[in-house]
Amino acid sequence: MFMRRLCSSLLALALSPAFCAPSQAQSFPDIKPNPAQLHWQDLEIGVIIHFSTNTFLNREWGDGTASPSTFNPTHVDTDQWMQAARAGGAKYAVLVAKHHDGFALFPSSNTDYSVKASPWLNGKGDLVRLASDSAHQAGLGFGVYLSPWDRHDKRYPDPAAYDKYYLAQLTELSTHYGPLAEFWLDGAGSAGRTYDFNKIIEELRTYQPNTVVFADTALFKDADARWVGSEDGTVPYENWNVIDRAGYLRWRPVEADTPLRKLHWFWHPNDEASLLSLNELLDIYNKTVGRGAQLMLGLAPDNTGLLPESDANRLREFGEAVQRLYGPASNLAVKTPHTLSEPAARSAVDNDPSTFWSAPARHATLELSFAKPITFDRALTMEWLNEGQHVQEYSIEVWQNGAWKTIAHAQAIGHKKIDIFPAVTAQRVRLNLLSTVGSAGIREFQIFNGSVTAR
Repeated sequence: MFMRRLCSSLLALALSPAFCAPSQAQSFPDIKPNPAQLHWQDLEIGVIIHFSTNTFLNREWGDGTASPSTFNPTHVDTDQWMQAARAGGAKYAVLVAKHHDGFALFPSSNTDYSVKASPWLNGKGDLVRLASDSAHQAGLGFGVYLSPWDRHDKRYPDPAAYDKYYLAQLTELSTHYGPLAEFWLDGAGSAGRTYDFNKIIEELRTYQPNTVVFADTALFKDADARWVGSEDGTVPYENWNVIDRAGYLRWRPVEADTPLRKLHWFWHPNDEASLLSLNELLDIYNKTVGRGAQLMLGLAPDNTGLLPESDANRLREFGEAVQRLYGPASNLAVKTPHTLSEPAARSAVDNDPSTFWSAPARHATLELSFAKPITFDRALTMEWLNEGQHVQEYSIEVWQNGAWKTIAHAQAIGHKKIDIFPAVTAQRVRLNLLSTVGSAGIREFQIFNGSVTAR
């Protein structure tokens, strides 16, 4: 693993409002996302692309000593990368513009350790330009990763000199490649080092005011998104969007990152066995996007500059499978005739996340009565988060043998929650909001039979 963030135990503070330290001026439901965060959370799936000197040296970590001549791909096709990402359901792509070895994939005027010193395209290439153009052409948002840790640059031991260099490279990336959907800050290798993050973000915001800044909770207090705490692509806790860092509350939704090839962020030869299976990817999707987080899949082009065909095919299979499982055509709450207990709640069962039902305050139910019994094994619920996260406890229930039976129960809904349970057949189904802070907004309540649509 290369992304060893600092003090990940702080993530435990996010588990539940009930266990968080009190704040004199704020409470959890008072904290609201900004428009950029709302837009970013609706993207749901992104990819992070690793392609550098490590690709040619069969390793994950570079020490900064590799010659720029090492980087010499023969068939770079960033269009292929982005088309494969989009087929997998991704809405944005983050390119690792400089990894920990310090080698820059753009012709930085602030260092000679970059593509301009490589034989690739006779030193005239700019991989960040190619990737950003391809992403935008494919309809994807584009972002960059610029490692704070630099194992090559001789200025790194001098914090003042290196911070000036880092800011200069950040300015290049912020001004030359169009709007950035996300800026990725990695804390790996930074133990014992303090960066001037306030200055870094001030510089970024000068040119990119709407960029979502990702960082581990312990690395940077004021980031816009946070790391999930592992690299296996799962959210193992009740997912609240507001994080408490020593009494400082901030809206920081989760991004769960995992490579398409198990624990391999860079390409390696003879590595086919590490490719995640379709079932593994679907399980990851259910435990990330299905738990209100972003799924960030790691892609690794090979040493020719192409994403391996097996990886591209797996992404396509994954994207198609997600659509079969959770696409609008599979939603039984729409395709099956029914009546609603709350006519005003029609906007929660219309396959349109841009509309929502304002539920009565504190406790409310949304019941669907179908014309005939339906069989289903999962439900998808989305909360309207513009005014904060308000659902604190809920259940999904079916009417059986003259009583309501709970088939799923949890606390947080957040952006999106997928509950999976043994298949059940019933004619009446309801979403029971057991406890809300004020009025909760429900964007969607959808029902699916995965045993049928997965095929």
